[in-house]
Amino acid sequence: MKKRTRNRVLFFFILFSPQLVSAASASSSGQPPEVGHLMVRLVFQLALLILSTRVMGIIFSRYLKMPKVLGELTAGMIIGPYALGRFVLPLLGEPLFPLPSTAIPVSPELYGFAIVASIILLFMAGLETDLPTFLRFSGVGSVVGVGGVVLSFIFGDLSAVIFLGSVDSFFSPTALFLGTLCTATSVGITARILSEKRKMSSPEGVTILAGAVLDDVLGIILLAVVVGIARVQVSGGAVAWDRIGLIAVKAFGFWLVCTVLGIILAPKITRTLKWFRSPDAMAGAALGLALLLAGLSEMAGLAMIVGAYVMGLSLSRTDMAHELHRRLRGVYQFLVPLFFGVMGMMVNFGAMRSVLLFGLIYSAAAITGKLLGCGVPALFLGFNLRGALRIGAGMLPRGEVTLIIAGIGLSSGAISQDIFGVAIMTLLIASIIAPPLLTRSLAGGSGLRKEKKEKREEEAVQIELKFPSIQIAEFLASRVRQAFRDEEFFVHHLDTEQPIYQIRKDNIAITLRRLESNLVLRTNKENEAVMRLILLEEILELKELLDGVKKMKSPDSMGSDLLSGLFREGEDKGKKDI
Repeated sequence: MKKRTRNRVLFFFILFSPQLVSAASASSSGQPPEVGHLMVRLVFQLALLILSTRVMGIIFSRYLKMPKVLGELTAGMIIGPYALGRFVLPLLGEPLFPLPSTAIPVSPELYGFAIVASIILLFMAGLETDLPTFLRFSGVGSVVGVGGVVLSFIFGDLSAVIFLGSVDSFFSPTALFLGTLCTATSVGITARILSEKRKMSSPEGVTILAGAVLDDVLGIILLAVVVGIARVQVSGGAVAWDRIGLIAVKAFGFWLVCTVLGIILAPKITRTLKWFRSPDAMAGAALGLALLLAGLSEMAGLAMIVGAYVMGLSLSRTDMAHELHRRLRGVYQFLVPLFFGVMGMMVNFGAMRSVLLFGLIYSAAAITGKLLGCGVPALFLGFNLRGALRIGAGMLPRGEVTLIIAGIGLSSGAISQDIFGVAIMTLLIASIIAPPLLTRSLAGGSGLRKEKKEKREEEAVQIELKFPSIQIAEFLASRVRQAFRDEEFFVHHLDTEQPIYQIRKDNIAITLRRLESNLVLRTNKENEAVMRLILLEEILELKELLDGVKKMKSPDSMGSDLLSGLFREGEDKGKKDI
């Protein structure tokens, strides 16, 4: 009893002694005490973020019938440094989310997790994108992206000129930054909703993603131009347009070259990844490449998320795309909610009070600019009103790029703290309005005026086999899947209610589906021989197996032998007991 009491006292002493906790962690890791303390706080921050975003995501999706993204953003707002996170936690002796003296109101360690999460989110979005459909709608997406950037920039800049007394010119640094803030789209929020609704490869989905990627590219290029102009104007010098133009051309050229080279070199990248043999090792190496290209993208003047999406898009057409997606799903489920939680923490409620009215006007201008700038061009490019609304709504959310632009504007002195609050307010309003609007618009018919038939549909070959029972059909299906795996094919179970499998190797793509007691296999004409050969081998092996079963003793006699053995064992046990 005394030992148990001592253990309890020791437990509570350690739990409520932050100095002892930090010292113990620091000494065990060989780090200075302050480093150990930072790591302890980071662990608690991650724990609370994971739990709160999970709970709020479930509440919003299950009970409020709204996207999980909103719940995760709300969780970040509640526990962030501007709300509950500023209060002292007895466990640590200080606030869990203290407000740092930088433009970004979270610790660098936590923000690093958010950056990595955004890279994974966009890499996975690229893997889910259907490349032929993406290329087919890339022209439409480019027009949509340019339209959204141009109109939203004009709306944002003019709203500052008209409604802010401190701004007197269209080329004022504050007006330029507010215009640029309107252009950025958070493709992460949109990609999350499209993925949940399984609309990533729909015409509207790929148009939104193509437009959003170009939108971010143009937004970052515009940011480079605006920063150059703002720095010169703040210092009182003359604008060097030739140097600013060179920065813009460099950033755009890097994005274009990486996209083209990634698509061309995808087969070689795939062969290199297959050298690892293990699917988990392949997925880890692919994620490493995504991080590498994201870093190079940042160095070239673009956002990291652009490089991550380009890498995912490059690998989306390869035979291992589904396998990579499946292996990285756990990492995605762990990190991505953290990203949206951290985005919610950026909301400073106090900074919004002084500019609340202008913030509402500016938010309305930003939303209207995106809806009209992206939706109207879509109407003239083959989409109906429903499709145009989906595209406009998908381009509404603001996120990481908006925060980056706002942080740069604040640190450069081009915008004040209250204008930074306006940017956060716009991010919040747009991110709250967009998910339910996009979700509701996705429910319905086609967004195209005319359905485009897939090319070479007439060359598809389908084989349907009928069996006397579901058990036999499933048994043969499992044998066929294993046979393809033995031939180094990637077999992926699609996330559907029916048992549908996609089988891929290099340029060979086969679909296997079980409909009750029927097996249906489908592929292109040039892959028919491979499909028939493997299927024939498995049917012959099944015949040999059935012939062997027929030579066995009858099931009745085998059953009676088992039962008699069971009763004989019981009698022997009873005799021993006597």
